Amino acid sequence: MNLSDLLRFNPITIQCHDNPDADALAAAFGLYKYFESKGKTVRMVYSGRFEIQKANLSLMKNKLSLPIEYISPEEKVKIEGLLITVDCQYGAGNVTRLEADYVAIIDHHQIEITDQPLSRIEPRLGSCATLVWSMLKEENYPLNEDMMLCTALYYGLYTDTNQLSELFHPLDLDMRDSLEYHKALISQFRNSNLSLKELEIAGIAMIRYSYNDGYRFAVIKSKPCDPNILGLISDFLLQVDEIDVCLVYNETHDGYKLSVRSCIKEVNANELAAYLTKGIGNGGGHLEKAGGFISKKLYEKVHGATHSEAYFNTAMTSYFEEYPVIYARDYEFDSTDSAMYVHKAKNYGYVRVKDLPGIGRWSVIRTMEGELDIETADDLYLVLDAQGHVEFKTHEQMQAYYQCMEENFAVEGNMSEKAYRPLMKGKNDGNTYSLVDFARVCVPKKEKQIYVKKLQDGIKVFPIWDEERYQLGMPGDYLAAYKDDTSHIFIIPGELLNENYETV
Repeated sequence: MNLSDLLRFNPITIQCHDNPDADALAAAFGLYKYFESKGKTVRMVYSGRFEIQKANLSLMKNKLSLPIEYISPEEKVKIEGLLITVDCQYGAGNVTRLEADYVAIIDHHQIEITDQPLSRIEPRLGSCATLVWSMLKEENYPLNEDMMLCTALYYGLYTDTNQLSELFHPLDLDMRDSLEYHKALISQFRNSNLSLKELEIAGIAMIRYSYNDGYRFAVIKSKPCDPNILGLISDFLLQVDEIDVCLVYNETHDGYKLSVRSCIKEVNANELAAYLTKGIGNGGGHLEKAGGFISKKLYEKVHGATHSEAYFNTAMTSYFEEYPVIYARDYEFDSTDSAMYVHKAKNYGYVRVKDLPGIGRWSVIRTMEGELDIETADDLYLVLDAQGHVEFKTHEQMQAYYQCMEENFAVEGNMSEKAYRPLMKGKNDGNTYSLVDFARVCVPKKEKQIYVKKLQDGIKVFPIWDEERYQLGMPGDYLAAYKDDTSHIFIIPGELLNENYETV
């Protein structure tokens, strides 16, 4: 569903969930501005037992002139025309049901309601503001001509991702980088975010921790509070010398909000968050800081009456036990029972990083898998496949495994339409480059054979070309090593084996 699909309706009412947060207000404001620009009669409303009281939300409402209206649950309101629930799903437990002629849903949480044909739900996004931003871009709406709207969208993302430390998706990052917003207003909102009551909640939570001394992790359940409190507690915990990894969470009306931190290279916080929420929610973020949300309905369906503290402690332990670590430099690959494969003769893209103008020594690579900080060594090459995945190679490895050409790597015919186009951002000059624009064609050398073994269990591999970041292998993925150099081991995702490789 696109926004233009809804232009046949008039009037239009946009409803936030009860007790709306900054993300719900921002997303609703974006929709309000779009439909207003199209000449529609449009309202922005919320209901529930309480009117907006938090200082930062009151500031946001007043400073950005949000036209939000409160509807008491006692009022018997019938919405004429179209009702759009935003940052929530019509019929779910966190939004007062208003009778309406037609209903649409725009949300970024796990799918709960499946009987609404007019819906756009994208759970992987870190904020509903991001979803609305991307929908506005699809309609070529002039976002940066409206700094009030951009400020709202930025603050929605900021609050829903724990001050941008738990960004899930490259679109979240793209929005963060592209918006032109009022920095002074964001500073005002940020400095009015926590109450003395929430400070007390944080203090109480930190003395009620559970600790696993074998794996050096801590788990804390907090009382209900602003999600930023969870990040504040988890950041504090990592300063304890016996804690390498921590999880802080609280229970909401419809699920569990969690914050994850790691200070060791053997645990990526984003992957741990994804592991804890798999099948029952969504999670992600950065290598050191991540977060997520678990749907209470899905949790109860999968885990029944298991207490949340028992689940999180057990799941954290399972994560460490299920993913042993391999350091390629010290690992002897056993080719017994392995199959022999070669790369398919298809075009890949390659970028020699030093050819990017003024990129500087340190850069950030942004792909669907997240962001990575890298040192842009002179011999670093980036190899792109049809799905937008990026592999790192040295000059020596490129010469050994690929035939490099001068032909431009055109998107059409070489990349999937749905693939995210990887970006690279120089930390010195701040410039952002689309890798596809600089990529040339390379073709794998057919004579370079690899051993492939299907994984029955999870594994983490630190390859010899990057001993600071591991590749995660899941059951069903493949552990591979080049026949002529078995120290060159790596993970092949299960869905990519037959797409990129063929048997000898």
